[in-house]
Amino acid sequence: MRLRLQVRTAADRLPWAEVLRPGRGLCYELLAHGAPALGAQLHEKGWGPYGMVPFGYGAPVFPTAPRRRGVYAAGGPGVLELGSPLLAVVEAWASALAGRSLLDWGGVALRVERVEPVEPPAFASGWARLRTATPVVLKGSGRDENGVRTTRQAWLLPGEPEFDVYFAQNLRRKAETLGVDPEVSLERITWVGAKRSFAVGEGLKVGAPVEVELRGAPETLQALWSWGLGQANAAGFGWVVA
Repeated sequence: MRLRLQVRTAADRLPWAEVLRPGRGLCYELLAHGAPALGAQLHEKGWGPYGMVPFGYGAPVFPTAPRRRGVYAAGGPGVLELGSPLLAVVEAWASALAGRSLLDWGGVALRVERVEPVEPPAFASGWARLRTATPVVLKGSGRDENGVRTTRQAWLLPGEPEFDVYFAQNLRRKAETLGVDPEVSLERITWVGAKRSFAVGEGLKVGAPVEVELRGAPETLQALWSWGLGQANAAGFGWVVA
């Protein structure tokens, strides 16, 4: 499930360093108010056998803001989405947002005008085409063709040899984390966007937005839609377009 926040700002841009970075802190801040024990568990230990953090979010989007080259345009009405396959997380966010009129997004004030829940698609056929609005990031083995490790910052891009394997592994781990059917597969990648990097903490993560076709149990596909694709969803990466 997701929460869709209708927001408004007088700012005319978001600094590139703050396009995604503020969301993780906001999600934990809301959990600290709405469900402090759950928030502490996710922050300290994660969830399930792999210690994953099952929530994600997208960057604020301002459809009517004038576009300018090299600038992340803001201004006027916008939309910010948060999501999690754990209903308790979404309920805690909703509780914390009740009556709250202002959010700080990396120094940019966002006035909250409306908060509404959004249910995932049914995916009744067991098939889904999902496209991300933010880059999908995955780390590979960092080894060359001879099996020698050459780097620990082995960010994978779609089309590289290890990408499909690590992507599919991430899908299964998410399903196992949530206790839903782990028989989920990547059928094919149908679109790849431009390579991008965004600031997270003290560093950068590199990836590309993608559109993929997946096959699996409807509940598993719904969970992935609510959570995101790839790694670092709790930092805003791999957010699926609604």
